Amino acid sequence: MSEFKRIPPEQALELRKQEGAVVIDIRDSQAFAAGHITGARHLDNHSVADFIRNADLDAPTLVVCYHGNSSQSAAAYLVGQGFSDVYSVDGGFELWRATYPAETAQGTAE
Repeated sequence: MSEFKRIPPEQALELRKQEGAVVIDIRDSQAFAAGHITGARHLDNHSVADFIRNADLDAPTLVVCYHGNSSQSAAAYLVGQGFSDVYSVDGGFELWRATYPAETAQGTAE
């Protein structure tokens, strides 16, 4: 894949469950702590270099923001860094939470 793909939450859930996709949340740390997709990793300007250095560039990677807009830029950036299977989740965390409330968690441990 030379570009990222935009996908709905339903497809993102399938990628998580069937292929063990990595979930990256780019919202601010307070929003992440208040709620995020279960198993998501918070990514910001300070942690992105370590994430890229240690990541499997071929693993399916889902990028989530608030509403699915900022995640597109972040997904494009990851593709530019060599990631080959990147997706931006349409509707962001807000649509995910509305669609799959049981698939969300709170706190900063993830």
